[in-house]
Amino acid sequence: MTAEPDAPAQDARRFGVVERFRPGDYDQAERAIAEIARSGASHIRTGLSWAEYHEEGGKAWFDWLIPKLAAQFDLLPCLSPPWPDEAADALDHLLIRYGHHFQAIELPWDGPEHVVGTAARRARQRGHRLVLGGLFLSDLRWLDLMGQRGLLEHVSAVGLRAFPATWRSGIADWTEPLGRVRALVGRYNRDAETWITEVGHPTWRNDEAEQVRRFLAALDAPADRIYWSRWRDEPVQDGLDPQLSHLGATMADGRPKLLARLLMDGGVARARQIARLPAPAMLGRTRPVAVLGGSGFIGSNLARSFLARGDEVIVIDNLSRPGVDRNLDWLMDEHGSRVHPVLADIRDPLALEPALRDAGAVFHLAAQTAVTTSLADPLDDFEINARGTMNVLEAVRRQGRRTPVIFASTNKVYGSLDNIALAELDDRYVPADEMVRARGISEARSLDFCTPYGCSKGVADQYVLDYAKSYGIPTAVLRMSCIYGPRQFGTEDQGWVAHFLIRALQGEPIVIYGDGKQVRDILHVDDAVAAYRAVLSSIDAVSGHVFNLGGGPRNAVSLRSVIREIGRIIGRDVPVTYSDWRKGDQLYFVANTGKLEDTVGWSARRSWREGLADLASWLRANRIFRNEEAPPLARVTA
Repeated sequence: MTAEPDAPAQDARRFGVVERFRPGDYDQAERAIAEIARSGASHIRTGLSWAEYHEEGGKAWFDWLIPKLAAQFDLLPCLSPPWPDEAADALDHLLIRYGHHFQAIELPWDGPEHVVGTAARRARQRGHRLVLGGLFLSDLRWLDLMGQRGLLEHVSAVGLRAFPATWRSGIADWTEPLGRVRALVGRYNRDAETWITEVGHPTWRNDEAEQVRRFLAALDAPADRIYWSRWRDEPVQDGLDPQLSHLGATMADGRPKLLARLLMDGGVARARQIARLPAPAMLGRTRPVAVLGGSGFIGSNLARSFLARGDEVIVIDNLSRPGVDRNLDWLMDEHGSRVHPVLADIRDPLALEPALRDAGAVFHLAAQTAVTTSLADPLDDFEINARGTMNVLEAVRRQGRRTPVIFASTNKVYGSLDNIALAELDDRYVPADEMVRARGISEARSLDFCTPYGCSKGVADQYVLDYAKSYGIPTAVLRMSCIYGPRQFGTEDQGWVAHFLIRALQGEPIVIYGDGKQVRDILHVDDAVAAYRAVLSSIDAVSGHVFNLGGGPRNAVSLRSVIREIGRIIGRDVPVTYSDWRKGDQLYFVANTGKLEDTVGWSARRSWREGLADLASWLRANRIFRNEEAPPLARVTA
């Protein structure tokens, strides 16, 4: 089901976007216009306000914006209230100044009748098509009255609007409503088209997959043209319906939601591929494993390990991390109908309960995973990691079965560990305590939540353990160190081993925050998957227990040593630059995995040098870098 990577796949149906551009915000407008064009939209609908036109800088703003939009899209300006007394003259002025940039102009239906009528006639005289847009179904009696008074004969199109999942006209099936409008308008003007001038789905419940489905439902509606509302969320303000502030395909700060990512990556065709993913139903006699975050790096590798032995797997993911949809493609290409994808967000409890209904075991790896992101937006970090985990636990508890839940926690619950005495060597820090140096940090270490990320994961960690005590649900927690390996699309903020390799293969410098002597015990994902499976196999014995999971002292490496090894693998030196330390960064963390080894018989089998070479080969083979001429890998013997 992989989409063409080089160009967006084309879809037979064209669509438009409704977007408001704030006067004077040139940079944001430039970004939004570029993104909307990349989405495949062919039309754009935006306000043309007489009041804003006369504000300071207003003429210059519209002189820049209108030609800019018209160069990229079929532009539909909507004359926005408040209406001046001389509305028809105002419309004349705007048409003279800008009319050569568009063929049609929209008049809001709710203007004074005489203003609408006069403006409509003036626009028609200047050769412009008139659109009467923004009607709800409840406005059809008014529309009929306008027809009786002869106004509809000047109109080229009439447009409905609806916002499913809000209190405003939740149209789900467009066939009947559009048919009613078409029949009514046809009595007075047989040539008038029927449009959807504004439809959107808010993601205030984080149901981004449903927004994609609603977009496609509108796209398939029997309308002559459709406009999706909107590209970017409105900042939440006093007086603005909080639901309607979340209508965008991207967030207010520009971060793309699922709809924007799919449209920009592969167009409507890609959105259709994802929207067709089946939900779990009757899956046979054996209850499937559910992997929350199953399209992510560790989740997709874990899911594949069960699929490879013939099991059914429910993959639950909101596809929020760029690139992870490729992992879902990979699972479905290899294992077909035994993969049961569910597009859902763990912040949406209404979506989780049916998704987990058939699960025989739940691996919870869905998370916000970056310390830096948690510092920038601690509330969002809490909603995902803490409240999202509660949603998962409650969805399992309400099933009334003892379904095992295994949770991916983090070593960050131990805090910055700045009270461990360290010795500084040439390329690394090591504990002064011989026992800690030989074995690492154990689960007996006191919790010391640090940074919002550490707090949110720590809260979740403790709730998962408590649900074993309070409700008898078999649960276990794995506090992970640095996991790396194939299918990891690492960034500077998370997945640093893959990020270092990607930068090196691209010939770009690596940025080290601090001095590079920080030490981590890195663990190949194959060994991490084996640990999760071993815990599930022993869940009755380990329920209510927590385990550290990492490479241990044998795989303890400094950032500097990893960079040296990467240079050896690619056959050339890797350029490095240094920057300030980041908050919460541990100088040293190596997991004592003795409890996990003794309890379930697990051990890390792959050495870190062998694992790095394996990841480099996978990145090279899958071209997870921009430089197509990346150097061949040196021959490496682990």
